[in-house]
This record gives sequence, C-alpha cells and structure tokens, in this order.
Amino acid sequence: MHIMEGFLPLQWALAWWLVAAPCLIFGIYRLKRILEANREALPLLGVTGGFIFILSSLKLPSVTGSCSHPTGTGLSSVCFGPWITSLICAIVLLFQSLFLAHGGLSVLGANIVSMGIVGPLAGWGIYRALRDTGVSMYLTVFLACTIADLCTYIVTSLELALAYPAEVGGFATSFALFMGIFALTQIPLAIVEGVVLALVFKYIVQLKPEILVRLKVFPEDRIRAAGSDS
Repeated sequence: MHIMEGFLPLQWALAWWLVAAPCLIFGIYRLKRILEANREALPLLGVTGGFIFILSSLKLPSVTGSCSHPTGTGLSSVCFGPWITSLICAIVLLFQSLFLAHGGLSVLGANIVSMGIVGPLAGWGIYRALRDTGVSMYLTVFLACTIADLCTYIVTSLELALAYPAEVGGFATSFALFMGIFALTQIPLAIVEGVVLALVFKYIVQLKPEILVRLKVFPEDRIRAAGSDS
C-alpha cells in the first residue's frame, strides 16, 4: 500500500526515513558489486524492476472500502536479495509519487520500509530457508512472493497504528483495525501475485537459465534439470 502524502506526522515520517536510509546505501553497494561481477544480470534486473513498477501501480478496490495492489517484490528478492530490491523499490516509489500520485515524498521513507525493505526481507527469508531443500523451486518462489506481498501490508498497518493509536485500547486496537482493513483483505491478492511471479520465474528458467546459474539463485543442477524438462 502507498501511504498518501502528508498522512503521517512529521516525526514518524522522519523516523522511517532513518530506518530506510542505511538499507538503501547498502543496496547501492550490493548492486555495484553484482554488476561489476556479472553485467549480464542487467536484463533480469530490468525485468524484476519492471514487475515491481507495473504490479504496484495497479489500484484494486478491496472489500473494506479501501484500495490495494500487488507489490511484485518477491521475484527481485529471490534473484537479487532484499537490499537491491529495496533500492529498486525506492526508485519505483519515487516515480509513482511524482507522476502517478501514489504515495508521496514526505511518506516515502515509510513506504520504502514496508514495500521495499520488510516485505522483501520476509520473502527472501522464506526463499533462503527452502532454497537447498527438496521443496520445488516454483513453490519456493510462490511462497516468497506471497509472503513478501502480505508482510508489506502488515508493516503498513503497523506504521499507521504507531502514528495513530486509538483513544481506547491504544496501539493494539489501532493495529488490529488497520490489519482488518488492509492486511486480511490482501491475502487473496498475495496468493495471485505468488502464482503469477512463480510462472514468470518458470519462464526465466526456460529462457535464460544461465543467468540464474551465475547469480546462484538455486543450485545449478536443479536449474539445468528444470530447464531441460520444459
């Protein structure tokens, strides 16, 4: 979700920027390292970034009267890790705030933390836990993308609850309210996103498995076997 321009109090807007800034700096370092080692990763970087931009630009009505959208960050997290994904998300969110009226500059730090840092970290954690197990590559990607999407909305609910605790019940009541509005209604959308991005990953395996091998996304034998089976 994009928190709208000016919605967060100044102290919270600044606080989330302080969280986001070091992650973005490390993302720049990681991106430089990867591109120095493997320039052929650029097309895949463009593909994953394009999915983040397109999917997160969609505005879909939810049953709670709000609106929602996919995030697209899981695929980038699997291929490039959470820190490069945070940098890609920051660029995407900046363009969306300037040209699409999604989010805003004052709340950019908060939106980066939810969609560009915590969501990708959660998805990457699932991927790393399952990468070297017997779980299917495609199921692993599906779970990573689904969890990355869902965790984005959980963190957004947390950010809003911290900024606006309820008069009765305080933070806990406010967090439960925002979770009901945003996170719960996101579950079916997160599942659909997981399916779509798992299919995109399957297409990448069929088309350019060597890029995934060089990036060590999955063990080479599994990538080669999946590519030859297609």
